[in-house]
Amino acid sequence: MAVKSLDAKSIAKMFLAGAKKLEAGRDHINELNVFPVPDGDTGTNMTLTIMSAAKDVYGLSDPDMTTLCKSISSGSLRGARGNSGVILSQLFRGFTKVVKGNDTIDIAVISAGCDKAVESAYKAVMQPKEGTILTVAKAVAVKTNEVFERGEEDIEVLLKEVIEYAKEVLDKTPEMLPVLKEAGVVDSGGAGLVAVLEGFYEGLTGSGIEFTLDEATSQSAGEVRLFNNTEEKKPKFRYLYHTGLSVRLEKTFHLQREQEVRKFLEEIGDEVVLTVDDSIVNVSVNTNDPGMVLQKAIKFGELLDVTVSNRSRASENEQKMKNNEGNASPAAEAVHDAPRKDCGFIAVSAGAGISEVFKNLGVDYLIEGGQTMNPSTEDMLNAIAAINADNIFVFPNNKNIILAANQARDMTKDKKIIVIPTKTIPQGISALVAYVPDMSAEENEKLMADAISQVKTGQVTYAVRDTSIDGVEIQKDDYMGIGDKGILSNGKDIDEVILKMLDKMVDDSSELITVYFGADVKEDAASAIVDKVKDKYQALEVDMQEGGQPVYYYIISVE
Repeated sequence: MAVKSLDAKSIAKMFLAGAKKLEAGRDHINELNVFPVPDGDTGTNMTLTIMSAAKDVYGLSDPDMTTLCKSISSGSLRGARGNSGVILSQLFRGFTKVVKGNDTIDIAVISAGCDKAVESAYKAVMQPKEGTILTVAKAVAVKTNEVFERGEEDIEVLLKEVIEYAKEVLDKTPEMLPVLKEAGVVDSGGAGLVAVLEGFYEGLTGSGIEFTLDEATSQSAGEVRLFNNTEEKKPKFRYLYHTGLSVRLEKTFHLQREQEVRKFLEEIGDEVVLTVDDSIVNVSVNTNDPGMVLQKAIKFGELLDVTVSNRSRASENEQKMKNNEGNASPAAEAVHDAPRKDCGFIAVSAGAGISEVFKNLGVDYLIEGGQTMNPSTEDMLNAIAAINADNIFVFPNNKNIILAANQARDMTKDKKIIVIPTKTIPQGISALVAYVPDMSAEENEKLMADAISQVKTGQVTYAVRDTSIDGVEIQKDDYMGIGDKGILSNGKDIDEVILKMLDKMVDDSSELITVYFGADVKEDAASAIVDKVKDKYQALEVDMQEGGQPVYYYIISVE
């Protein structure tokens, strides 16, 4: 029997099935990331985004279309993280803007909604690029219009044809982006969107994975920290988040390693439960820094069934924000009661040493995050709402966090938010150093943009698989030196990789090299490589800092 219309209850069921389908394919989507680094996160970001909305939708007992659309739009906008997650949230936002005025929807309304969804998503990206999730989304709208124009009325037929065409376009993305073709993968964001569509179909036909609240992935992951001069304000709730996860081990988990991890967890939280069952380690802990738990766990193998839940009760104002996507919620922490000032600063940071640098440069709020865990739009909104300033500068310090910062800016109405598009930690540091208190926010924005252009960044990590990028053949476990625009060096010897990377970063105008060593590097090893750098570049000043960042052994800036 043909399905000619959908009511709110049917759409809610389809949306929840789409969320579960995306969650089920998360690991596969992560593996499609072009760069073979140990932080491929497109699948994770998209899953966290849709699950933020799915939790709200699941909590609706008997929704009408307006309530349902508000939950989908607001939930996904707040929970959006990473570029693909933000784009997905904008697709939902655009679609629900059209749908919310109807008691039921048919193919005509779906067609108009898809057009609006694509329009919203393209507007969210400053420089839209084909061969990405945007291209797949546009294909969905094109096919939907085509099916509508030929007079088809069955929504099940529509979804079948849309999914088939979306897959065809997804398979063509490597021809649109050479970097995908060279790496031998399709676009990961587009693959995530196809998974959502497949879930919608399964929800319509009753074959989808059942959604249960306790399996939902929480949208809360980033931690907001307030600094007032040199005094760190403590959170109202000592251990705010419950973090649970399982890890499929790559190597045997010896008793000594188990004791080391248990001690680490007890240092950053309480109520620690750690069990080892053959190749699976299960962890449960209350902590103020879920990111640190995830960063530790990812070193041992594949993350499974990650959940992060806020242990405090949502405030009345936070609940209001959930019901109104245009207003930012206040921070979970107490709102800063200092006198209002002209400018405030928010920075995304990873690693205790790097956070200390930002603190010393006058940053008011630090959001723990970065490559391994991109903060959400709501994390940004919480920080913005809690800082008492007319103008707030935000430093994302990662190219995959800029869109979430921009989305938070657009959702804030009572303050001027200036997102400085810093793509690396060194860029964020240089931008802050350039700040001049006596100048206006607009003048400082220009100074910071100029400072960003003067710094080059190299980051050293390891490859998780064999691949080819920019003509460079990379083998699993190779060290890689990654610059601002791609791979600069790779090999089996980390010192050689660093020196070769610097060869491509240093030029006649270079004056300063700063080396931030990560959590997995001992200080004497860092000192040894810094000595080699000093010997090679004797005309330059070379500085070493303990960064404490995860995943990346070294972050190196050249200015």
